[in-house]
Amino acid sequence: MKREIRTAVFPVAGRGTRFLPATKASPKEMLPVVDKPLIQYAVEEALAAGAERLVFITGASKRAIEDHFDSDQELEKLLEAQGKSDLLRQVRSVLPSYATCIYIRQSAPLGLGHAVLCAEAAVGQEPFFVHLADDLIDAREPCLKQMAATYAFHRGSVLGVEDVPRRDTEKYGIVECESPRLPVSRIRSIVEKPKPAVAPSTLAVVGRYVLTPAIFDYLRQIGRGAGGEIQLTDGIARLLGSEAVYAHRFEGKRFDCGSKLGYLQATVEHALAHPELKSAFRAYLLKLAKDLGKAPARRAKAPARRGK
Repeated sequence: MKREIRTAVFPVAGRGTRFLPATKASPKEMLPVVDKPLIQYAVEEALAAGAERLVFITGASKRAIEDHFDSDQELEKLLEAQGKSDLLRQVRSVLPSYATCIYIRQSAPLGLGHAVLCAEAAVGQEPFFVHLADDLIDAREPCLKQMAATYAFHRGSVLGVEDVPRRDTEKYGIVECESPRLPVSRIRSIVEKPKPAVAPSTLAVVGRYVLTPAIFDYLRQIGRGAGGEIQLTDGIARLLGSEAVYAHRFEGKRFDCGSKLGYLQATVEHALAHPELKSAFRAYLLKLAKDLGKAPARRAKAPARRGK
Protein backbone atom coordinates (compact mmCIF):
# COMPACT_ATOMS: atom_id res chain seq x y z
CA MET A 1 0.00 0.00 0.00
CA LYS A 2 1.42 3.38 -1.03
CA ARG A 3 2.14 5.77 1.83
CA GLU A 4 0.09 8.94 1.44
CA ILE A 5 2.69 11.44 2.67
CA ARG A 6 6.10 10.16 1.68
CA THR A 7 8.31 13.21 2.12
CA ALA A 8 9.41 15.18 5.18
CA VAL A 9 11.32 18.45 4.89
CA PHE A 10 13.68 19.54 7.67
CA PRO A 11 14.86 23.16 7.45
CA VAL A 12 18.21 22.98 9.28
CA ALA A 13 20.16 25.89 7.80
CA GLY A 14 19.85 28.21 10.84
CA ARG A 15 23.01 29.11 12.76
CA GLY A 16 21.66 28.55 16.28
CA THR A 17 23.08 31.80 17.64
CA ARG A 18 21.24 31.42 20.97
CA PHE A 19 23.52 28.49 21.77
CA LEU A 20 26.86 30.01 20.82
CA PRO A 21 29.64 29.08 21.28
CA ALA A 22 28.34 25.47 21.34
CA THR A 23 26.92 25.91 17.81
CA LYS A 24 29.91 27.73 16.30
CA ALA A 25 31.08 24.61 14.47
CA SER A 26 28.24 22.16 15.17
CA PRO A 27 24.58 22.44 14.09
CA LYS A 28 22.06 23.26 16.80
CA GLU A 29 20.04 20.29 15.50
CA MET A 30 22.87 18.03 16.70
CA LEU A 31 22.52 19.17 20.32
CA PRO A 32 21.81 15.98 22.31
CA VAL A 33 18.76 15.46 24.51
CA VAL A 34 20.19 12.75 26.76
CA ASP A 35 21.67 10.43 24.12
CA LYS A 36 20.03 11.45 20.82
CA PRO A 37 20.41 14.69 18.88
CA LEU A 38 17.36 16.84 18.21
CA ILE A 39 17.42 16.01 14.51
CA GLN A 40 17.13 12.28 15.25
CA TYR A 41 14.01 12.85 17.34
CA ALA A 42 12.64 14.81 14.36
CA VAL A 43 13.45 12.08 11.85
CA GLU A 44 11.97 9.35 14.05
CA GLU A 45 8.72 11.31 14.31
CA ALA A 46 8.53 11.73 10.53
CA LEU A 47 9.27 8.05 9.90
CA ALA A 48 6.56 7.05 12.39
CA ALA A 49 4.12 9.21 10.39
CA GLY A 50 4.90 7.36 7.17
CA ALA A 51 7.68 9.43 5.60
CA GLU A 52 10.34 7.59 3.63
CA ARG A 53 12.06 10.47 1.80
CA LEU A 54 13.88 12.87 4.16
CA VAL A 55 14.86 16.23 2.71
CA PHE A 56 17.30 18.34 4.72
CA ILE A 57 17.65 22.01 3.74
CA THR A 58 21.14 22.75 4.99
CA GLY A 59 23.58 25.62 5.28
CA ALA A 60 27.18 26.17 6.33
CA SER A 61 28.62 23.98 9.11
CA LYS A 62 25.90 21.34 8.74
CA ARG A 63 28.02 18.40 7.60
CA ALA A 64 27.59 16.71 10.98
CA ILE A 65 23.93 16.03 10.13
CA GLU A 66 24.91 14.17 6.96
CA ASP A 67 27.54 12.20 8.88
CA HIS A 68 25.03 11.28 11.59
CA PHE A 69 22.63 9.64 9.14
CA ASP A 70 25.39 8.02 7.08
CA SER A 71 26.73 4.56 7.92
CA ASP A 72 30.04 4.33 9.80
CA GLN A 73 31.58 0.97 8.99
CA GLU A 74 34.68 1.60 11.08
CA LEU A 75 32.62 2.36 14.19
CA GLU A 76 30.36 -0.63 13.61
CA LYS A 77 33.34 -2.98 13.27
CA LEU A 78 34.82 -1.58 16.49
CA LEU A 79 31.60 -2.07 18.45
CA GLU A 80 31.20 -5.58 17.05
CA ALA A 81 34.76 -6.51 18.00
CA GLN A 82 34.19 -5.19 21.53
CA GLY A 83 30.99 -7.19 21.87
CA LYS A 84 28.87 -4.07 22.40
CA SER A 85 25.85 -5.46 20.60
CA ASP A 86 23.33 -3.04 22.14
CA LEU A 87 25.30 0.03 21.04
CA LEU A 88 25.83 -1.55 17.62
CA ARG A 89 22.08 -2.02 17.26
CA GLN A 90 21.44 1.60 18.21
CA VAL A 91 23.99 2.90 15.70
CA ARG A 92 22.55 0.77 12.89
CA SER A 93 18.98 1.81 13.68
CA VAL A 94 19.62 5.56 13.32
CA LEU A 95 18.15 5.33 9.81
CA PRO A 96 16.07 2.39 8.49
CA SER A 97 17.05 0.86 5.16
CA TYR A 98 13.89 2.01 3.37
CA ALA A 99 14.51 5.71 4.11
CA THR A 100 16.32 8.02 1.68
CA CYS A 101 18.15 11.19 2.69
CA ILE A 102 18.40 14.18 0.35
CA TYR A 103 20.54 17.21 1.24
CA ILE A 104 19.90 20.57 -0.42
CA ARG A 105 22.01 23.65 0.33
CA GLN A 106 20.04 26.85 0.96
CA SER A 107 21.96 29.45 -1.00
CA ALA A 108 21.26 32.34 1.39
CA PRO A 109 19.53 32.78 4.78
CA LEU A 110 16.24 33.98 3.28
CA GLY A 111 13.82 32.51 5.80
CA LEU A 112 11.66 29.46 6.41
CA GLY A 113 9.53 30.04 3.32
CA HIS A 114 12.63 30.08 1.14
CA ALA A 115 13.91 26.89 2.82
CA VAL A 116 10.63 25.12 2.01
CA LEU A 117 10.77 26.43 -1.57
CA CYS A 118 14.24 24.91 -1.92
CA ALA A 119 12.65 21.48 -1.40
CA GLU A 120 10.22 21.75 -4.34
CA ALA A 121 12.15 19.55 -6.78
CA ALA A 122 12.57 16.81 -4.18
CA VAL A 123 8.94 16.96 -3.04
CA GLY A 124 7.24 17.03 -6.44
CA GLN A 125 3.45 17.24 -6.71
CA GLU A 126 2.65 15.51 -3.44
CA PRO A 127 1.65 16.58 0.07
CA PHE A 128 4.60 16.75 2.45
CA PHE A 129 5.60 17.30 6.07
CA VAL A 130 7.65 20.21 7.36
CA HIS A 131 9.28 19.59 10.73
CA LEU A 132 11.23 22.17 12.75
CA ALA A 133 13.58 20.24 15.03
CA ASP A 134 13.70 23.08 17.59
CA ASP A 135 10.20 22.08 18.68
CA LEU A 136 10.52 18.71 20.40
CA ILE A 137 7.08 17.24 21.06
CA ASP A 138 6.70 14.31 23.42
CA ALA A 139 3.46 12.49 22.55
CA ARG A 140 2.02 9.00 22.83
CA GLU A 141 1.12 9.18 19.14
CA PRO A 142 3.76 11.15 17.21
CA CYS A 143 2.56 14.65 16.35
CA LEU A 144 3.06 14.32 12.59
CA LYS A 145 1.16 11.04 12.63
CA GLN A 146 -1.77 12.80 14.31
CA MET A 147 -1.64 15.50 11.64
CA ALA A 148 -1.38 12.97 8.81
CA ALA A 149 -4.69 11.50 9.97
CA THR A 150 -6.24 14.99 9.92
CA TYR A 151 -4.95 15.51 6.38
CA ALA A 152 -6.36 12.15 5.28
CA PHE A 153 -9.80 13.15 6.59
CA HIS A 154 -9.96 16.78 5.41
CA ARG A 155 -7.70 16.63 2.32
CA GLY A 156 -6.18 20.02 3.06
CA SER A 157 -3.01 21.49 4.55
CA VAL A 158 -2.68 21.13 8.33
CA LEU A 159 -0.77 23.27 10.84
CA GLY A 160 0.16 22.05 14.32
CA VAL A 161 -0.98 24.62 16.89
CA GLU A 162 -1.20 25.25 20.62
CA ASP A 163 -2.30 28.10 22.86
CA VAL A 164 0.44 30.42 24.09
CA PRO A 165 0.33 33.31 26.57
CA ARG A 166 -0.87 36.50 24.84
CA ARG A 167 2.39 38.23 25.73
CA ASP A 168 4.20 35.68 23.52
CA THR A 169 2.19 36.11 20.30
CA GLU A 170 4.99 38.14 18.70
CA LYS A 171 7.20 35.02 18.76
CA TYR A 172 4.92 32.91 16.52
CA GLY A 173 2.67 32.75 13.52
CA ILE A 174 -0.84 33.18 14.95
CA VAL A 175 -4.02 31.75 13.41
CA GLU A 176 -7.67 32.71 13.63
CA CYS A 177 -10.03 29.74 13.32
CA GLU A 178 -13.71 29.19 12.62
CA SER A 179 -14.12 27.02 15.75
CA PRO A 180 -11.05 27.72 17.89
CA ARG A 181 -12.02 25.41 20.77
CA LEU A 182 -12.30 22.29 18.59
CA PRO A 183 -9.32 19.92 18.18
CA VAL A 184 -9.37 20.58 14.41
CA SER A 185 -10.75 23.74 12.83
CA ARG A 186 -10.55 25.51 9.49
CA ILE A 187 -8.27 28.56 9.55
CA ARG A 188 -9.67 31.96 8.60
CA SER A 189 -6.43 33.94 8.73
CA ILE A 190 -2.80 33.72 9.76
CA VAL A 191 -0.37 36.49 10.66
CA GLU A 192 3.35 36.40 11.42
CA LYS A 193 4.43 37.50 14.91
CA PRO A 194 1.68 39.99 15.73
CA LYS A 195 1.92 42.30 18.75
CA PRO A 196 -0.21 41.03 21.67
CA ALA A 197 -2.60 43.96 21.37
CA VAL A 198 -3.54 43.13 17.77
CA ALA A 199 -3.11 39.34 17.67
CA PRO A 200 -6.31 37.68 16.32
CA SER A 201 -5.99 34.87 18.90
CA THR A 202 -3.40 33.12 21.05
CA LEU A 203 -3.32 29.99 18.86
CA ALA A 204 0.29 29.63 17.68
CA VAL A 205 1.84 27.51 14.93
CA VAL A 206 4.61 25.47 16.52
CA GLY A 207 6.87 23.82 13.98
CA ARG A 208 4.71 21.10 12.43
CA TYR A 209 3.07 21.34 9.00
CA VAL A 210 1.40 19.15 6.41
CA LEU A 211 1.38 21.16 3.19
CA THR A 212 0.01 20.58 -0.28
CA PRO A 213 2.31 21.32 -3.25
CA ALA A 214 0.20 24.41 -4.08
CA ILE A 215 2.26 26.23 -1.42
CA PHE A 216 5.25 26.42 -3.77
CA ASP A 217 3.50 28.72 -6.26
CA TYR A 218 2.59 31.17 -3.50
CA LEU A 219 6.08 31.14 -1.99
CA ARG A 220 7.46 32.15 -5.39
CA GLN A 221 4.95 34.99 -5.64
CA ILE A 222 5.18 36.67 -2.26
CA GLY A 223 8.75 37.93 -2.26
CA ARG A 224 10.47 39.02 0.92
CA GLY A 225 8.40 39.97 3.95
CA ALA A 226 9.23 40.60 7.61
CA GLY A 227 12.95 40.74 8.30
CA GLY A 228 13.75 40.70 4.59
CA GLU A 229 12.90 36.99 4.47
CA ILE A 230 10.43 34.85 2.52
CA GLN A 231 7.97 33.94 5.26
CA LEU A 232 6.19 30.59 5.17
CA THR A 233 3.34 32.26 7.08
CA ASP A 234 2.83 34.71 4.19
CA GLY A 235 2.67 31.84 1.71
CA ILE A 236 0.09 30.03 3.84
CA ALA A 237 -1.94 33.26 4.05
CA ARG A 238 -2.12 33.24 0.22
CA LEU A 239 -2.92 29.51 0.21
CA LEU A 240 -5.99 30.20 2.37
CA GLY A 241 -7.54 32.02 -0.57
CA SER A 242 -7.55 28.93 -2.78
CA GLU A 243 -7.97 25.92 -0.49
CA ALA A 244 -8.90 24.96 3.05
CA VAL A 245 -6.13 24.93 5.65
CA TYR A 246 -6.74 23.41 9.09
CA ALA A 247 -5.38 24.05 12.58
CA HIS A 248 -4.71 20.86 14.53
CA ARG A 249 -4.37 21.05 18.31
CA PHE A 250 -1.91 18.21 18.79
CA GLU A 251 -1.88 15.97 21.84
CA GLY A 252 1.49 16.02 23.58
CA LYS A 253 3.96 18.24 25.39
CA ARG A 254 6.13 20.66 23.44
CA PHE A 255 9.62 21.72 24.49
CA ASP A 256 11.02 24.86 22.86
CA CYS A 257 14.56 23.62 22.35
CA GLY A 258 15.41 26.80 20.47
CA SER A 259 15.74 28.40 23.92
CA LYS A 260 18.22 27.36 26.59
CA LEU A 261 15.53 26.93 29.24
CA GLY A 262 13.33 24.80 26.98
CA TYR A 263 16.33 22.68 26.01
CA LEU A 264 17.20 22.07 29.67
CA GLN A 265 13.59 21.20 30.48
CA ALA A 266 13.52 18.68 27.62
CA THR A 267 16.77 17.11 28.81
CA VAL A 268 15.53 16.70 32.39
CA GLU A 269 12.15 15.23 31.43
CA HIS A 270 13.59 12.86 28.84
CA ALA A 271 16.23 11.72 31.32
CA LEU A 272 13.44 10.98 33.82
CA ALA A 273 11.80 8.76 31.18
CA HIS A 274 15.03 7.07 29.99
CA PRO A 275 14.95 3.32 30.81
CA GLU A 276 18.60 3.21 31.90
CA LEU A 277 18.75 6.53 33.75
CA LYS A 278 15.35 7.31 35.20
CA SER A 279 15.74 5.71 38.63
CA ALA A 280 19.21 7.06 39.40
CA PHE A 281 18.43 10.46 37.90
CA ARG A 282 15.20 10.80 39.86
CA ALA A 283 17.05 9.93 43.06
CA TYR A 284 19.67 12.57 42.25
CA LEU A 285 17.03 15.25 41.64
CA LEU A 286 15.22 14.41 44.87
CA LYS A 287 18.47 14.65 46.83
CA LEU A 288 19.34 17.90 45.10
CA ALA A 289 15.93 19.37 45.92
CA LYS A 290 16.30 18.23 49.53
CA ASP A 291 19.77 19.76 49.82
CA LEU A 292 18.54 23.01 48.34
CA GLY A 293 15.69 23.06 50.84
CA LYS A 294 18.16 22.67 53.71
CA ALA A 295 20.44 25.45 52.51
CA PRO A 296 20.36 28.27 55.10
CA ALA A 297 19.01 31.59 53.94
CA ARG A 298 21.70 34.19 53.50
CA ARG A 299 21.33 36.86 56.15
CA ALA A 300 22.41 40.41 55.87
CA LYS A 301 25.49 41.06 58.00
CA ALA A 302 24.72 43.31 60.98
CA PRO A 303 26.77 46.51 61.06
CA ALA A 304 29.57 46.56 63.63
CA ARG A 305 28.99 48.71 66.71
CA ARG A 306 31.16 51.68 67.09
CA GLY A 307 32.61 52.60 70.46
CA LYS A 308 31.39 55.73 72.22
